[in-house]
Amino acid sequence: MDLQPNSVLAMNSGHNMPVIGFGTYAPEKFPRELAVEATKVAIDIGYRHIDGAYIYGNEAEVGRAIREKIADGTVRREGLFCTGKPGDDPFPKDDYGQYIFHNTDLQDTWEAMEQCVDAGLTRSIGVSNFNHKQLELILNKPGLRHKPVCNQVTEVECHIYLNQKKLLEFCRSRDILLVGYSVLGSSRDEKWMDQNAPVVLEDPVLVSIASKHKKSPAQVAIRFFLQLGVVVLAKSFSTMRIKENFQVFDFSLPPEDMKKLEALDRNYRYVAAREFIEHPGFPFHEEF
Repeated sequence: MDLQPNSVLAMNSGHNMPVIGFGTYAPEKFPRELAVEATKVAIDIGYRHIDGAYIYGNEAEVGRAIREKIADGTVRREGLFCTGKPGDDPFPKDDYGQYIFHNTDLQDTWEAMEQCVDAGLTRSIGVSNFNHKQLELILNKPGLRHKPVCNQVTEVECHIYLNQKKLLEFCRSRDILLVGYSVLGSSRDEKWMDQNAPVVLEDPVLVSIASKHKKSPAQVAIRFFLQLGVVVLAKSFSTMRIKENFQVFDFSLPPEDMKKLEALDRNYRYVAAREFIEHPGFPFHEEF
């Protein structure tokens, strides 16, 4: 695939998803208002895929930024792909481009999500943090009317230490897109974060490849997953980094670099969600 800033991947719903998205999640220490300016900057730079969620606590701010960029003529609503993830209410009232349910127990709720599509509240529906067995439960659901269009661990966690190749191959075989978050690793600002965890952007192999291409480690990490066929979410509140993370379409990684980066996989999760390990729907007992 010839990757360009406007590249998209086709979903099984008949719609398209831009290959790179702007993630709006931020640790609690950041004021919600920062999401307004950051989202506007992202749209100005060229992001046309905006990823949000009720649990992030800043949907109103992200929505305000989108409205302002539509109002000033930067973009039209039909030119934006917006992802939302509702809270406890399975019938959200806002008109998003896509809803992804954040719960791993979906047998009793998938029909409600399908009704959102039928009612015109959303164009496509998908799931988050699902393993391949949980995806099969939905795909084999009697009377299934709308397949999940993506498995987005906000989204699935996806980085050089957890490249999700097996899950990607499974999803591809079922015509489901894989959307990756934490592609650049996880922030030390998170109170639950293991402060001794490996730092993705300091990995010597990644740093060496980035130096060879005269790119940043972050740009190479993003490009790696784009070339694998993963939809990448990149988040930052820094104007410089928001711009840098989008400048990944003017170079490509040759097969030898791709192989070196693939070899870094160690099945390591930053977001282990161990507090839910006893839940019957805990997804990470499976390899993928």
